Amino acid sequence: MNAWQLDPQLANDSQPLHSAALCDIRLMDDANYPWLILVPRVAGASELFDLSASQRRTLIEEIAQVETALQGVFRPDKWNVAALGNAVAQLHVHVIARYHNDPAWPLPVWGRTQARPYTPEQLSERSRVLIARLQP
Repeated sequence: MNAWQLDPQLANDSQPLHSAALCDIRLMDDANYPWLILVPRVAGASELFDLSASQRRTLIEEIAQVETALQGVFRPDKWNVAALGNAVAQLHVHVIARYHNDPAWPLPVWGRTQARPYTPEQLSERSRVLIARLQP
């Protein structure tokens, strides 16, 4: 079996923040939304059923930890949590904090507005705050 590797598209579109028990947690490079991506470090996983029962439970707990960390900083109106995999087959879960006044509300974020990359200063500050919240 091949060793786990991060999909190049995920690597290009996001920045590493934290390594949890199962997942790499990454910040999506789109300042329009507080948006994290969890990528289980399981070689060949493209669907939830590719994970063991124990890994699925861990993934749900890590999603909840990410929501809690984001909630403490951003206080969104709603959460979008999705594992689509249409463009990137590698299993990954988007956790997006949504607001009634965000650029895509109430529709999904994909394809609604041009991604707004973080400036280096914004990226540094957002990463610092979120890493502090994600550390055990």
